[in-house]
Amino acid sequence: MKLATGAGFAILVTVVAAAVSRSPTEAQAQSSRRPNILVIVADDMGYADLGVHGSRDMLTPNIDRLASEGVRFTDAYVSGPYCSPTRAGLLTGRYPQRFGHEFNIDPVVSDAGLPVTETTIADRLKAGGYRTAVFGKWHLGMADKFHPLRRGFEEFFGFLGGAHSYVAVGPDSNQVMDGTKPVGSIDYLTDALADRAAAYIEQHADQPFFLYLAFNAAHTPLEATEKYLARFPDIKDPRRRSYAAMVSALDDGVGKALAMLHKHNLDRNTLVFFFNDNGGPMMLNTGINGSSNAPLRGAKRTTWEGGIRVPFIIRWTGQLPAGRIDHRPIIQLDVMPTALAAAGVPIEKSAAVDGVNLLPFLTGDTTGVPHDALYWRLGGMMAIRRGQWKLVKTREGPFIDADPGALRDLSSAELFNLAEDISETKNLAVARPDKVKELSDVWQRWNGQLAKPLWPPMGRPGQ
Repeated sequence: MKLATGAGFAILVTVVAAAVSRSPTEAQAQSSRRPNILVIVADDMGYADLGVHGSRDMLTPNIDRLASEGVRFTDAYVSGPYCSPTRAGLLTGRYPQRFGHEFNIDPVVSDAGLPVTETTIADRLKAGGYRTAVFGKWHLGMADKFHPLRRGFEEFFGFLGGAHSYVAVGPDSNQVMDGTKPVGSIDYLTDALADRAAAYIEQHADQPFFLYLAFNAAHTPLEATEKYLARFPDIKDPRRRSYAAMVSALDDGVGKALAMLHKHNLDRNTLVFFFNDNGGPMMLNTGINGSSNAPLRGAKRTTWEGGIRVPFIIRWTGQLPAGRIDHRPIIQLDVMPTALAAAGVPIEKSAAVDGVNLLPFLTGDTTGVPHDALYWRLGGMMAIRRGQWKLVKTREGPFIDADPGALRDLSSAELFNLAEDISETKNLAVARPDKVKELSDVWQRWNGQLAKPLWPPMGRPGQ
């Protein structure tokens, strides 16, 4: 990476151009072996805050390049409007509300975490012969039984809680850990995670691996180094400037992982996913971390589009189209079945996975849309999207109604046509009572399958 010092402080992206020299036998082995799986997740990034999404003040050349080399989804979602449920859904391929993982984990609830009855993607890929690692934010339980090393991962570097300083390791239970051992110091956490990921790719270049790279950028606290702040001299709002610097560090980290894949001639043999865990956090339209969800309404902790629609890119060089924009609705639950299909690892029918293997839809072998409908529930908030129609009941504010029973009556829910109104400004519920009833009935059938939340919600904004 080189940082230009001229106008706009544009980042000139350089990629390792020369692949490692390989014999024909080695090249044949690379093309025939099962693909690596790299899942990169950003944290609390705004929907608008990517160059490829039209941002004029963010610098994200590596994520933008990933989009140009893969498929970018405009209508991609996550199953939880905030951090922990999204991660639970990612690792299981199931709506987390099915098994009670509806709310973020309160660290004072010692027994809160991804239920041990759930099988993770790491469990499945490890059993299928893959090496497995997770670097970054876990947020799926602090107790020993929930530890990543007990959930299918062979390596872990990161922290167990929901947020962490980028410059200090701290003495508490949310310490930065290497496996189960506390780390003595860090320079800058985003850089440390990227370095660890690049080293892992290099170490396992000759064997199939699953790497889950879960950056905590750009979640609060707003901490950025001068190296990254210097890229944004024209952003006057200090909060927005710090946020931009944190996103830029994240983008550098993505670039470092991609460059290592390229160095070892693994571009064509690695299925890469990139997405954000939820919309940028806002409080009554005031950005907590300086993010922007424009043109979407709402934010993290709501079921408006600003809380659940996220940037989403899939790249598999030589296997999937490059530079394609796909408008079909998908969800992060699809990552697990898609990855397992690529790896040739079967999923038993009894697993009751909600995600869909996207590969045949992306190659053109299967037409139509992957999902008839997508669903959300967060306490007293809900949403359903079916086609271009969305029924939603939500609100902005610091507290969440913990009682899903409040959703037995959806008479006050709002109806939007997202094809015509992506910002959810024109409520069509009165004009289309037939569509309200249709979506209400479908959502209530889904709701009847869900478990009660296993722990109460946390009420502070930004969590």
